[in-house]
Amino acid sequence: MTDSVEETAGPAGTPDSGGAPAPAAAGGYPAARLRLLRDDAPAGPDRRAALARLTDDWLAGLLTRHATAAGLTGTALVAVGGYGRGELSPRSDLDLLLLHDGRADTGALAALADNLWYPVWDLGLDLDHSVRTPAEARKAARDDLKVQLGLLDARHLAGDAELTAALRGTAYADWRESAPKRLPELHDLCQERAERHGELQFLLEPDLKEARGGLRDATALRAVAASWLADAPRGGLEAARTRLLDTRDALHLATGRATDRLSLQEHTQVAESLGMLDADALLRQTYESARTISYAADVTWREVGRVLRARSVKPVLRGLLPGRAAGKQERSPLAEGVVELDGEAVLARTARPERDPVLVLRAAAAAAQAGLPLATAAIRRCATAAATRPLPVPWPAEAREQLITLLGAGTHTVPVWEALEAEGLVTRLLPDWERVRCRPQRNPVHTWTVDRHLIETAVRASALTRRVHRPDLLLIAALLHDIGKGWPGDHSVAGETIARDVAARLGFGARDTAVIATLVRHHLLLIDTATRRDLDDPATVGAVAEAVGHTGTLELLHALTEADALATGPAAWSAWRGGLVADLVKRVAARLAGEPVEEVRPADGPTAEQRRLAAEARRADGPVLALHARAEPPAGPGDDSVEGERARQPVGVELLMAVPAHPSRGHRPSANPMGPPSTGVLPAAAGVLALHRLTVRAADLLELAPEDGDGDGDGEGDPILLIGWRVAAEFGSLPDADRLRVDLVRALEGSLDIPTRLAERERAYARRARAVLAPPPRVTAVTGSSRTATVIEVRAQDAHGLLHRIARALETAGVTVRSAHISTLGANAVDAFYVTGPDGEPLPDTAAHDLAAAVERALG
Repeated sequence: MTDSVEETAGPAGTPDSGGAPAPAAAGGYPAARLRLLRDDAPAGPDRRAALARLTDDWLAGLLTRHATAAGLTGTALVAVGGYGRGELSPRSDLDLLLLHDGRADTGALAALADNLWYPVWDLGLDLDHSVRTPAEARKAARDDLKVQLGLLDARHLAGDAELTAALRGTAYADWRESAPKRLPELHDLCQERAERHGELQFLLEPDLKEARGGLRDATALRAVAASWLADAPRGGLEAARTRLLDTRDALHLATGRATDRLSLQEHTQVAESLGMLDADALLRQTYESARTISYAADVTWREVGRVLRARSVKPVLRGLLPGRAAGKQERSPLAEGVVELDGEAVLARTARPERDPVLVLRAAAAAAQAGLPLATAAIRRCATAAATRPLPVPWPAEAREQLITLLGAGTHTVPVWEALEAEGLVTRLLPDWERVRCRPQRNPVHTWTVDRHLIETAVRASALTRRVHRPDLLLIAALLHDIGKGWPGDHSVAGETIARDVAARLGFGARDTAVIATLVRHHLLLIDTATRRDLDDPATVGAVAEAVGHTGTLELLHALTEADALATGPAAWSAWRGGLVADLVKRVAARLAGEPVEEVRPADGPTAEQRRLAAEARRADGPVLALHARAEPPAGPGDDSVEGERARQPVGVELLMAVPAHPSRGHRPSANPMGPPSTGVLPAAAGVLALHRLTVRAADLLELAPEDGDGDGDGEGDPILLIGWRVAAEFGSLPDADRLRVDLVRALEGSLDIPTRLAERERAYARRARAVLAPPPRVTAVTGSSRTATVIEVRAQDAHGLLHRIARALETAGVTVRSAHISTLGANAVDAFYVTGPDGEPLPDTAAHDLAAAVERALG
C-alpha cells in the first residue's frame, strides 16, 4: 500500500478509531515531566536533553505497545525539527513523522497514528505530525523547503531503525544535490522573516525565534553547513544559540505558554530565573547573541553567493575570463596592504599586520569607501596582530585619519563596523566602547541600541560634512555623543569626561579635544531649547551662547543635533523641529557675533489678523477662531518635483483664538449654578482641542489691552487673550472651526464638562489598549532660565487631555501662562510653560518649586 495517511492537528479527545490511553497510563510521563520543569531542576541544555529523552521513552512506548497490539511491522516513529535535535523547551511543540513501508493496512495505520497523537493533545502539547512512506517524505521535501529542512534533523525514536536511517541518508543526499537551487530560496525566506519581525538585536520585545539573528537563522546556518557549499564562522555561534534557547526556556516557564516573544512585562522574571542582575542585563545578553548569529549569517550567505556565482560560470568560459585562468583571481588595489578580491576587501599578500598596527583601520576605511565587505580572514589576522602590537597612544595621525575616513563613508560604514565589532576589534581600539556595546535603550523613540545609534549618527553626520568647517570633529563627536550612557548619572556630563579621554587617545590637540568635549556635553542643548523654551526671551539665547562659546562650535553642534535626531527615530526630527533649531542657531550666532539683541519681547505688536480677530471677539463678546492649513517646507529651494509637491501638502493647522478675558472671570473659572464650573481660557481651549482629537505641537499666548484690539484707541472693553496654536489632526482630517467655537463657548460657560468627557474617552481607550507601565510624571521649576517669567517643565506619558490637566492645575494655582512650548517624542511629552504671578513678574524660587509640586500632584 503506497497511499499516505496525512494527519492534521486537532483538539484533545477520543479518536473515532478507538480510545487512546489516558495520560496517567502513559508510564507516568506527565508527572515526570512536571518534576523536570520544577524550579530546582537543572536548567539549560541538560534540561532540554533530559526532557527530550523523557519524551522519547514515552512516545517509543506508545508506538511499541500499539504497533505490537495491531500486529503492524515496517513502521518507525521519527522526531524532526527542533525535537529531532533533542532541544525541547518546556512548551515546545513536538514534530513527529510516522514512517511506514507502505505495506500496512490503511485503517490499522490510521488507528496507530490516533493512538500516538491523541495522548500528546490530551497533555495540552502542540503537535506537528504526518504519516508518510520514505518516498512520500522525499516528495514532500522536494515540494516544501521547510519539510526538507526538518528532515535534516530527523532522529529515530522507535520502530524500524532501517527505515529512519534510509530516510536520513536520502534526505542529506537530496539536500546536497538540490542546494544550489534551494539555498537562494532559503535565503529569501530568511530575508522575508527579517522584514516581518525585525532585527532581534534592536527590539525591546523581540521574537527569539523568528526575528533576524534568532533561532530560525541559527537553524538555517546548520542547513547551509549540511549542503557542504559553505560554513558559518564558528566563533561563539553555538554559545549564542544556547543562550537564546535558555532564554526561551525561562520565557516558557514564566508565561506558561509556547511563546517566543520576549514581552516587556516578562523581562524581569525571565532575568531573575536566569540569575541575571536585571532586565537590561537580559536584553544585552540577548542582543549580543543575536548579533553573533546575524554576523555569522551575513558572512555565510556572502560565501554562498560567491560559490553559486562561481558555479554559474561554465568551466570552458571560466578559463577564458580575465584573471581566472589556471584558477587565478584578479586582485584590485584599494589601499596600502589592502586589495579587492572576489567582491571583498582582503589583505594583500605582502601585508604584515603584525608590523603595521594601522592596517586594520586602513583596511576598514578602504572597504567602507569602496562599499565592500571586509573579509573575515583579514579582520582575524588584524585582531591577532593587535593583541601583540596594539596602536600606540596617542594614535598616530594616519590612524586617526583612517578612523575619520571610515566614519565618513556613509551607510557602508555600518557593515564594516559590525564586522570589526564581531571580532572584538572595536573595544580593543576604543576600550570605552565596551560599556555601550549592545546596551538597550528603553525609550521607544530610539530605534537602535546605544552603540548602533552612535554609528547611525556618524552615518547621518557624514551627509552634513559639507556644512561645517571641521568635518573630522563632527564625525568624532557623532561617534561619542552618547558614550556616557554606559555610566551612572547624566550621560552628557559623563560623556564629556569620556570624550576628552578618547579624543586625547586618538591624538587630537587640546583645542580640538575641548571642542569635541563641548559637543558631547551639549549635544541635546539646541533641540531641548528650541522645542521647550521661549526663543524670544533674551535669556534663552544668552544661555545657549554662553554654553557654546564660539560660532564654529555652534555650527558643529547644529549639524550634530540634526544627525543625532535623524539617527534616533522618525519621531525625533521633522521640518518643524528643524526650523525651530535653525531659528535658535540664527539667534545664537547673532549673539556670538556681537550683534545687538532686544532685551524685551519683540515690539512689533500684534499682526493685522490678530487685531481683526480681537476686534471681532470684542464685538461678539465671545471667542473667535481662525484656521489655516500648514505645509512642511519643500526639500530645497525651487523643488517642483513630485516629492517636493508632496512635501508641501498640509500636515498641520495654525489655529488662532481670540477670547475676551472678562474681569469677572479673567483667566479663572467661575461658578455656574446650572452645571459644572466654567473653565478658564487656556484649560478650556486645550480641553476642546483634545475632545476634537487634535494634537498640540506649540502654543503661544498674548494679551491685548483694549486699545490694541481694534485700533479705535478708546481704551474701553475687556482685554483680549490671543492663543496661537499649532495642531495636527490625530486622524488626518482638519477640524471644523464652527464646531470648535461652539464647544469652546460651552466650555467657558460651563455647559461642557470637559474633565468628565476626557475621562470617559480615556477609560474607553484603556479598554482597547494594552496596559503600559509608564514612569510617573515629573514637574520641575527651571529657575533662572528666563528674565521675564518662570519656566515650569512637565515630563509625562503623553495622553488625551494632558495639556488640559496641566492648564487646569496652573489655573488653580493662580498663575498666568504667557506661552507654552509643547514637545512630544513617541509616548513621552515634554512641555514647558512660561508663567508669571499676579503682578506679571516671575515667581520667587520657593513659590516656583511649590507650583511645580502642585502640578505634579495634580497629574499624579
